[in-house]
Amino acid sequence: MADASVVRNDEKSRYEIWADEKLAGFADYRERADRTIFTHTEIGDEFGGRGLGKILATEAVKDADGRDRTIVPLCPFIAAFLKKNPDAARKVDWSE
Repeated sequence: MADASVVRNDEKSRYEIWADEKLAGFADYRERADRTIFTHTEIGDEFGGRGLGKILATEAVKDADGRDRTIVPLCPFIAAFLKKNPDAARKVDWSE
């Protein structure tokens, strides 16, 4: 797998995953009070099949959890990740 890194881009309200020095994908979010609401995740077609989505979800959730945010997984990809990895975050709100 390629060298990949995840960064939080507050200006664009998204977590970005970079691979081979190119933007490979992102996870959009909104922040309201103590909540991080994940709305959409996308990995570029040319980067598919490399596990980058899982890396992105792992690091985005870890960052939000580390900042003591309640995660609201409106995005189906982030929701599926959290269902498979229930210990990834301390506070998840499934009600929305």
